[in-house]
Amino acid sequence: MCTLEQRGRVFVLTLTGDGEHRLGHALIASLRSAVASAAAQAGPGAALVTVGEGRFFSNGLDIGWAGNSRARLRELVDALRPLAADLLALPMPTVAAVTGHASAGGFFLALCHDYRLMRGDRGVLYMSEVDIGLPLPPYFTAVLRAKITSANALRDVALRGKKVRAAEGKEMGIVDAVYPSAAETAAEAFKFAEQLAARKWDGGVYASIRMSMFPEACRSVGIVEESDEVKRKHFASKL
Repeated sequence: MCTLEQRGRVFVLTLTGDGEHRLGHALIASLRSAVASAAAQAGPGAALVTVGEGRFFSNGLDIGWAGNSRARLRELVDALRPLAADLLALPMPTVAAVTGHASAGGFFLALCHDYRLMRGDRGVLYMSEVDIGLPLPPYFTAVLRAKITSANALRDVALRGKKVRAAEGKEMGIVDAVYPSAAETAAEAFKFAEQLAARKWDGGVYASIRMSMFPEACRSVGIVEESDEVKRKHFASKL
């Protein structure tokens, strides 16, 4: 399913094997457990890198398991939502090393990270819902709007079903950096995460700032916004 390895201050979360890393109940639960473990073990100055082995970063929800059952599909959509919340509230910087195709829920998973580094030799970002006739879950839309800030890029991703390659993703502001191969992408993501972790930021403060940047997305995945009074007290305690 996945593994979590700590290398210094950096946690490396790997979707293992040569499969499509379809997001079914078991993989989602495994990912949530790994993210929770990273959060519990982290001290000041930490970062998380998520990477997929094989040709896929993740090919989305396990629609093979769902079949023609709308109820099963809703189960998976509901199960993925708290994983998004875990990542958006995680008290450390997060980097997605997109080393293969990231489609639908897999693309969404990458967007839940703070940064996206992508291999340039193969692989696409693809929000397939418009092509396969499925509506976007509201929380997908909220995260898409938060992370894809160009109106034209958002239109092409959501309404056109555009398959976005790495270089184009960088031009659209979705991808932060492009590297020639999967191995180089994973290595550079780790180096970048090391640089972020070396800043030794307070994880709680980092998470609070992230959540304040994307309030609609955070509310959509179930993160309850702090009241203004709680925020003021928290701010005062840091002074």
